[in-house]
Amino acid sequence: MGNNQKMLSVVVPAFNEEVRLRVSLPAFCDLAASFFPKFEIIVVDDGSSDKTTDLVLSYARQHSCIRLIRYEKNRGKGYAVRTGMLASKGDLVLFSDADLSTPFTEIKKLLSALECGADVAIGSRAVKESVLVKRQPLYRMLMGKTFNKFVQFLATPGIFDSQCGFKLFTKTAALNIFNDCQVNGFGFDVEVLFLARKRGFLIQEVGVDWINDSDSRVNPITDSARMLRDLFIIRRNALLGYYGDLSGQRPEINTASSE
Repeated sequence: MGNNQKMLSVVVPAFNEEVRLRVSLPAFCDLAASFFPKFEIIVVDDGSSDKTTDLVLSYARQHSCIRLIRYEKNRGKGYAVRTGMLASKGDLVLFSDADLSTPFTEIKKLLSALECGADVAIGSRAVKESVLVKRQPLYRMLMGKTFNKFVQFLATPGIFDSQCGFKLFTKTAALNIFNDCQVNGFGFDVEVLFLARKRGFLIQEVGVDWINDSDSRVNPITDSARMLRDLFIIRRNALLGYYGDLSGQRPEINTASSE
């Protein structure tokens, strides 16, 4: 089934993203339409205190492709992405950060990976094909590389960038994986990839263009510590059987449209 016959869901987690979404939300709509005749943009408002909800609702009144999911309490990026992924209706499901640090047009590379047999295609800033248009400060780069060493040792060896906020899933993979995810914070990316690999889904790491957003919401000290803690929580959950079957067999799951 070609892209002209498939529906794309784009999940955008948003916590106080009024300023960024004012620019990126129209871009999501215009660019998604250039790749897919049928698509939806799901903005998950993770308990924002600004006017994120008002902005999204304003656009949604003009564009039927936009859906808003909102809850009052801030639960974390992992919770927001999981909520959107499980609510998606598309045959393919992308989650993207609201700042579009990875330009939406890079979806072409992820689509190519899925067409070649991958179940999960992840944007990466750490493979040779990647182009870092604007790099992070040196201290953030070093912290990211250090964190990845722990990720490879404890969870997903061979994956060099687990944290890029641009990942594409088949519907089967998205529902299967996110249905059992439990990490609510920034460490959720590792949990997703850990479960995908354990359940036998093929992951392809794809080099993408990337532009650093200087207004990053990730605190290099506190959030890095929480992400490291999440790695041990993931290993503990697996050992205690909280993720169910990790035999490498893909459990059957109903992917029929909820429409």
